[in-house]
Amino acid sequence: MDVRMPVMDGVAATEVISQHFPAVKVLVLTTFDDDEYVSQAMRFGARGYLLKDTPLELLANAIRSVYLGYTQLGPGLFEKFLSPLGHSTTPKPLNPPPEFAELTPREREVLRLIATGASNQEIAESLYIAKRTVKNHVTNILGRLNLRDRTQAAIFAHSFVSLLDNSSGESKKVEF
Repeated sequence: MDVRMPVMDGVAATEVISQHFPAVKVLVLTTFDDDEYVSQAMRFGARGYLLKDTPLELLANAIRSVYLGYTQLGPGLFEKFLSPLGHSTTPKPLNPPPEFAELTPREREVLRLIATGASNQEIAESLYIAKRTVKNHVTNILGRLNLRDRTQAAIFAHSFVSLLDNSSGESKKVEF
């Protein structure tokens, strides 16, 4: 997993993968040795964190070790993981990509409901709009966020659930 990727950063993707597929072991391989990236990636379930300048033989050994259940940290990264950021129990919220700001309040509501697994019909009933309108919103969401399908939209939404959360279950305008 790389840290910086289009659509969703690697730290957020690691968290989603760890939550939904706990048997998958994530090894971060990146050029970024920032304290926050290291500590968040490990806190969110990464089994290792290496820099891209890691020699191939060591990288291959790290992959095998992570597969066997061991944790791997590149030279100097252990200290970054143990830094004050690494001891924080409350991770800093991840920033959504700039495209997220292009979503309308209604599209954010639809995205929140997609994340719950709601069908287009259920979304329409919940928001008191036509099913065809929901389809239009879904198409717009996928296009604006460069997502392939509803599954990617749901995974994306889970990464930023705090921005989309409406625990009351009522339909209301979501502001960011």
